[in-house]
Amino acid sequence: MRLGFFTRLLDDVPPGERYRLAAEQIRHAEAAGFDTAWVAQHHFDGDEGGLPAPLVFLGHVAATTSRIRLGTGIITLPLEHPVRVAEDTAVLDQLTGGRLEVGVGSGGTPASFTPFGHDSADRAALYAEHLAVLIAAWSGADLGGGNRLYPPASRLPGAVWEATFSAAGGARAGRAGHGLMLSRTQPRPADRPQATLAEIQRPIVDAYHDNLPPGAVPRIMASRTAFVADSRAEALRWAERGLGRGRLPFELPDGGLDTRIAAFDVHVGTPQDVIESLRADPTLDRATDLVLQVHSVDPPHPLILRSIELLATEVAPALGWTPAQEASRT
Repeated sequence: MRLGFFTRLLDDVPPGERYRLAAEQIRHAEAAGFDTAWVAQHHFDGDEGGLPAPLVFLGHVAATTSRIRLGTGIITLPLEHPVRVAEDTAVLDQLTGGRLEVGVGSGGTPASFTPFGHDSADRAALYAEHLAVLIAAWSGADLGGGNRLYPPASRLPGAVWEATFSAAGGARAGRAGHGLMLSRTQPRPADRPQATLAEIQRPIVDAYHDNLPPGAVPRIMASRTAFVADSRAEALRWAERGLGRGRLPFELPDGGLDTRIAAFDVHVGTPQDVIESLRADPTLDRATDLVLQVHSVDPPHPLILRSIELLATEVAPALGWTPAQEASRT
């Protein structure tokens, strides 16, 4: 199992400071031994994510890291020109020394489609079309007029991850031999409001495995919210504050903290609390990559750094993860 850190840029500070703090968190994760680091793309809404250009940001981070793999989680592909994505990722992969992972998806706030001249109702068709062009460009296909991608990027088709909420999306990623990205939380079906995240994601993983080509190696990323503190009281205090700001993903009869922790699928507490909580998630038994983030708790930056340390030194090793040798020597 690989261990990843997912940063969200949500600090109540100016954009430049947000980017500085996020870069510091990724460097801290590399020093702690994490294998991968991921950032999301969000257009227009600073309260949601604050990073419309993840490849630009990762280019900056690449210059101040040396080992950790850097990924997008995700690029909203329907809103991008696929040839430009191919060019930017090809250059960035060169600059990172082959450390780039490319997560893509059809998501995004519906209102974000309008400024790009698209209707969100067309997202599925746009996603399929743009992904096919992106893969073709990386693979060296003629893009028209005898033009082919430069620099070449033949490694990148094997670095694709597809994010999905559905079994159909899992089957699509499996047929292509891509990695599967599972969300840290997702809405419950109207007829099963008490379903667990594992119950919802099991059919997605099953569909992925059922459609993998013979001999293909599965890559399944389970993103999870995990905030670890030195005391349970401290962890719950910040969880109450952070989760109280968020909107519940579905209606619940009780709005207390325990209910919100369950609703947002949050793993929170001391290292032992989080170890026990993550061990109870059967999806992780099938994951090749465990990627952890503090959203939607969103504690202050120093506590995020401390959580990264506790995840790497206590939580992840208890789940069977071994830190990178470079980090161990450090």
